[in-house]
Amino acid sequence: MKKYKASTISLIAVLIGFLLASLLLLVTGRNPVNMFIAILRAMIGFDLTHPEKGVNILYPLNWLLNSMPVILTGLSVAFAYRTGMFNIGGEGQFIVGALACTFVAFYVPLPAGIHTVACVLAGGLAGALWAFLPGFLKAMRNINEVVICIMLNYTALYLNTFMIRNVLPININTLHETVKFPETVSLGSLNFGTASKFNWGFVFVIIALLLYWFIIEKTSFGFSLRATGFNKEGARYAGMSTTKNTVLSMMIAGAFVGVAGAIVTIGVYGYGRIFDAFDNYGFDGISVALIGACKTSGILFGGLLIGLLKSATTTLQRMGMTKSITNLIQACILILIAIQYGIVLVLNMINSKKDKKVKEDA
Repeated sequence: MKKYKASTISLIAVLIGFLLASLLLLVTGRNPVNMFIAILRAMIGFDLTHPEKGVNILYPLNWLLNSMPVILTGLSVAFAYRTGMFNIGGEGQFIVGALACTFVAFYVPLPAGIHTVACVLAGGLAGALWAFLPGFLKAMRNINEVVICIMLNYTALYLNTFMIRNVLPININTLHETVKFPETVSLGSLNFGTASKFNWGFVFVIIALLLYWFIIEKTSFGFSLRATGFNKEGARYAGMSTTKNTVLSMMIAGAFVGVAGAIVTIGVYGYGRIFDAFDNYGFDGISVALIGACKTSGILFGGLLIGLLKSATTTLQRMGMTKSITNLIQACILILIAIQYGIVLVLNMINSKKDKKVKEDA
């Protein structure tokens, strides 16, 4: 049986996902062309329904803004997966990253610039420490990390609420958020005169992508982590510290998400907030990692795709379509990637028919 690159399978899954979404829109009496118009507008800022308005750079900036946190959470899920773990605790790590960032913003006075970096690093450290427990329990007692991560997600949610209402300086007008961060805590604006909140947080995303690639692909440390995930007993026999590697894998994965929580808190909101529910960045990271086949370039592509779908939601709603259509596309893509063996079988059938026809013609 011919083998296909994971990127090929992902691309086919994406295309079929859009096709299925288009068919569903047709069945429900809606024009699927509008879906692609909304996606094009989110991507390049050009509205085909009103071409006289020209290009509005607000839309591509918001696309990049929405992509930044899901790229980071995708890196987290992919890092854990490639080292034999499944990090479903991204929601909790995101929240504690935001909380730690908020504490540093208010209680660690530093000069501008340095203060921002300190807040982001605090978010990454908090995410790593929050991921320590599932990694430790997995390494020491072989307790399933998925169960621990799910429980810690809710622990983080309620811990954040308690801290903002009882410890941090709360905004008395809303009782749902802190007061604004000091002016020294800012990621700077790159909105080019628009209302977008796109900021310099993208630098941290690029650094995270490079770190992921370097650690996993180019270091002996990354090799030992992958070896532990692939065959723990074999790695132990080779002299590797499997306990330490398991814990470190989860902590590094948690750090990526903690950074995401920090840059969203600083760059988008500018204050600490109470989470009524999960933002779903952690769960979106699973989609990104699967679409990207846990490869650096693939995760970048997957993050940009999910960010694009999120950005197109507002335009879709204005056109009379529910925002659930973007969730449908995402779900179709994930299902198809999950059953990628079936896609391979179909591709092999097509290729075998072509080969048979070529032989007959010869």
